[in-house]
Amino acid sequence: MPGHDLNKAVHKSATRPRPTETSAVSMPATATPATDTLAQPKGKLAAAVAYITFIPAVIFVLIEPFKRNRFVRFHSFQSIFFAIATVPVAIALRVLYSLLILIPVVGYLLAWLAMAVALLGWVILWLVLLIKAAQGQTFRLTWIGRLAERA
Repeated sequence: MPGHDLNKAVHKSATRPRPTETSAVSMPATATPATDTLAQPKGKLAAAVAYITFIPAVIFVLIEPFKRNRFVRFHSFQSIFFAIATVPVAIALRVLYSLLILIPVVGYLLAWLAMAVALLGWVILWLVLLIKAAQGQTFRLTWIGRLAERA
């Protein structure tokens, strides 16, 4: 049958593997420049250390090799602003604690529970910031991150 041979030829060409094409998308990425901290373990480490306390963050902002590095600079400023934001949050929690104590029977329980939940949330947020910086990711907090980007 003449139509049968045509169907076999079409079927063979459809199942035949095609040669791979190289394009800019499928080619491996080239080496990143030295200023990109995603390729630099020192930049990741410095950004993570900036979150341990605000003291290394201040030092990184002032020392020349880290001052020019955008990744370390961002995380240093975000760490400084995060430490500054701890003060009003602590004051607000203290006021909340004082108000909850006024409730007769369960006031102390509610006050300590609120403090524990707030402290746990703050520590988890701090750990997330630390881990994201160590992984080389820019994790931007809502208001603090915007300030850190501008600084």
